Amino acid sequence: MVARDIQQFGEIRTKARAYFCYLFSKNLPNRLPEISPEAVTSRLRKIMGDQPDCEGVYLLDDKGIQVCPTYLPDGKKLEAGGEVRSTRAYYYRAMKEKRCTITDPYPSLITQELCITASQPIFDENGSVKYVACLDMPLKSVVQLTHPTAVNSLFGRISKTAYSLFSFALALVALLLFVKGVESFLSHGFDYKSLEIKTIFEATILLTLSLAIFDLVKTIFEEEVLGLHRRSSSGANRTMIKFMGSIIIALSIEALMLVFKFAMIEPNMLIHAVELIAGVSLLTFTLAVYIKLTKQVQGDED
Repeated sequence: MVARDIQQFGEIRTKARAYFCYLFSKNLPNRLPEISPEAVTSRLRKIMGDQPDCEGVYLLDDKGIQVCPTYLPDGKKLEAGGEVRSTRAYYYRAMKEKRCTITDPYPSLITQELCITASQPIFDENGSVKYVACLDMPLKSVVQLTHPTAVNSLFGRISKTAYSLFSFALALVALLLFVKGVESFLSHGFDYKSLEIKTIFEATILLTLSLAIFDLVKTIFEEEVLGLHRRSSSGANRTMIKFMGSIIIALSIEALMLVFKFAMIEPNMLIHAVELIAGVSLLTFTLAVYIKLTKQVQGDED
């Protein structure tokens, strides 16, 4: 899924740039008295040979003019010498920042698929930029390279299968609760006068739990099986929030039902309903603190 790849790339962009910085610094000549285009392109081709998914490598001079063909895998090449690329992000970012940069995803001219370009300025002995080395990589390969998905390991596949089974089982529980809730509510047919408050509350609890569990199933399936939305906008784990939210909702309804019940038949037992409400309030406060702290941690990491 293209949208998922773009989202994951946004999450691992810093790691991806660090990886390409290491790759370039380890292989490319830099800050030497004599640096020829042939010396740089030969090292670029070596990098391409070590990266089987690499789409192509090429070299620009300090004016953004391509000074060599675009070398492709399997020894192929595109004759593009002399082409001006000074308006491309991979050139002017490298020239401006004077360091390794990576572009945002864009359609590749070679494969027409989304790719990114990593670029590294090559300095002469005086510290002036002489060349800009460029490497094109498919977006999917970059995401898998720096942020492996669960598909890449046996344990990951087992985990996905297990989470899929648990999601299916919980979905059945949610369906059963929904059916029992509707059955409880409609047990008296259309004779609403015979309905008791207790019956209405029980049906409400069952339907609310069904909705909460279904929402939890949806979150688990998206996060653990599809790999979507690993974190919420606050930086907190959405599965934890949904789980705690389900508990809080169920306990809140139960506490409300007990308040009505004890108020009508056992006023001396109201203290227990108040204790339950206090417990729900504590859980709500704890969840708020969790979201706040994880948001701060996420902010520090960024």
